[in-house]
Amino acid sequence: MIPAVFEYERAGFVDEAVELLGRDEEAKLLAGGHSLIPAMRLRFSRPSLLVDIGRLDDLRYVREHGDRIAIGALTRHADLVGDAMLREHCALIGEAAALIGDPQVRHRGTIGGSVAHGDPASDLGTILLTLDAEFVARGPGGERAIGAGAFFTGPFETALEHQEVLTEIRVPKTAGTYLKHVRRAHDWATVGAAAARVDGRVHVGLTSMGPTSLRARTVEDALADGATPADAAAHVAEDAMPPTDASASSEYRLHLAQVLVRRALERM
Repeated sequence: MIPAVFEYERAGFVDEAVELLGRDEEAKLLAGGHSLIPAMRLRFSRPSLLVDIGRLDDLRYVREHGDRIAIGALTRHADLVGDAMLREHCALIGEAAALIGDPQVRHRGTIGGSVAHGDPASDLGTILLTLDAEFVARGPGGERAIGAGAFFTGPFETALEHQEVLTEIRVPKTAGTYLKHVRRAHDWATVGAAAARVDGRVHVGLTSMGPTSLRARTVEDALADGATPADAAAHVAEDAMPPTDASASSEYRLHLAQVLVRRALERM
């Protein structure tokens, strides 16, 4: 299908993008475009103005930020896969990025665009929630930091205000693992499970098991109380709200989640 009529502006710097967003309540940011453009072609999304930030190269980086790693929001998935600093300090992100789509998608899609889209099937959304990442956004009032627990607010909804641009994501230096089940190659996760050790505690995240990426906090509490991976994974149902759709029933998703969580914990 053909998208509805829209205007197009290319921002030369972040503050210009913020100003352009303020001109139109129906404006949307365009980064890699792998989520927004298909939605526009199907007319699920009808922005009247696209603000293109895809050439803001100062938002592409991976660097140390104190005891954390800072990732520019426009860093492409392929760059995450190959980044030496991430491999050394937080390999989970690059490993998860390598599972996203195909090479064409990974060389165009960005980490910021992926998480700002708010898709509950987003691999990186689950990873960043599991890592208790910090999101930095810039708007008319300046910068603010948003904790991962408050960032994902609903299906395709985040805590970002209309005029805010996600500029940076900060993650701890730690190890973890991510497993996902797909129906076919390069597909969205039918179910995904992440596990990582953060501040001395094991965090567990779930993909495609509710209206947003989820933390399996009951599983985490069971682990903290000394439960085995298998016994802890049995608590997944207490944290999840698995949907039924064309990919799987809620019952099948719940079974997969228990299996994947157990396996992820066993790999920790």
